Amino acid sequence: MAASVKEVAAEAGVSVGTVSNVLNRPEVVSERTVTKVTAAIEKLGFVRNDAARQLRAGHSRHFGLMVLDSRNPFFMDVTQGAQHRALENGYTVLMGSSDDSLTTEEQLLDLFDEQRVAGVLISPLHNDLSRLWKIREAGTPVVLVDRGSADRSFSSVSVDDVEGGRIAVQHLVDLGRKNIAFVGGPQSIEQVQHRLEGAQSVIAGTVDAVLQHMMTKQLTVMEGRRVGEQILAMDAAERPDGIFAANDLLALGILQALVMSGDLLVPKDIALVGYDNIDFAESAVVPLTTIRQPAEEIGRTAVDVLLREAEAGEDAVREQFVFTPKLVIRESTVPDSNKN
Repeated sequence: MAASVKEVAAEAGVSVGTVSNVLNRPEVVSERTVTKVTAAIEKLGFVRNDAARQLRAGHSRHFGLMVLDSRNPFFMDVTQGAQHRALENGYTVLMGSSDDSLTTEEQLLDLFDEQRVAGVLISPLHNDLSRLWKIREAGTPVVLVDRGSADRSFSSVSVDDVEGGRIAVQHLVDLGRKNIAFVGGPQSIEQVQHRLEGAQSVIAGTVDAVLQHMMTKQLTVMEGRRVGEQILAMDAAERPDGIFAANDLLALGILQALVMSGDLLVPKDIALVGYDNIDFAESAVVPLTTIRQPAEEIGRTAVDVLLREAEAGEDAVREQFVFTPKLVIRESTVPDSNKN
């Protein structure tokens, strides 16, 4: 049976209140007393009741992190960055995935609330942030992750996805591709919409270039496979000669469909660009050109912002961090022998 605070106090010859101060506010206790209490703790094998401490403090040493899809390696990298930074500051991360479900998102927010998390990091599914307002008004800081706050009412850590979409399609246009498909959806996901907007901006300024939007229900490999098969069934005159997929999972699914058919070659017949630069992109049968997002840095920065908001309380300044995406060129758009 674990030792109690009273037993530690008796062993050290101090009051229960002094033991509590050593555990929670050691700066108000003399060094000699801290040494005595610490020795008693080690001797008795005392483990403090963190759950009880959380109830008294009104919050835990956990942050809640909600991503759109835990199956996407990009979000796993974001989580890893967040977890490392949280641990450096004495916190842990409780991660959940909304899986494109508003019901699941609400359930996870309820669980975060029940766990008295010290802060919420979230990539929300839609633009109705009323639930997040309530969470913050109740005293729990909230930071948006992988998407911005258009009205700057929330702190956010994101990537310029409009620029990312522009870079991706400009690369295809520079290669001489004119019949380009944007593959992605649903458009209710802000990141998808912004990447499409970037793609459209390039096409609008390019003579004879056209852009078709091939909608997907999810951002998954299987949805990419479905679109790839749809492209294979098109007449040659309608078929795109360049594809920009809203993430790497979609792009890899498209690539699988095209490669398995053997009827079309990448990039000779169709040049393909993804988004995120997950590890699988480089190791694909045809290494994938993609747009790099600094996933781990996004996670680390989000925790830094959350810590500052928690410390500042009602006086917190809403911070907006926007990273610039980078084009990573591989063989799905430019054969290795032709790359600079």
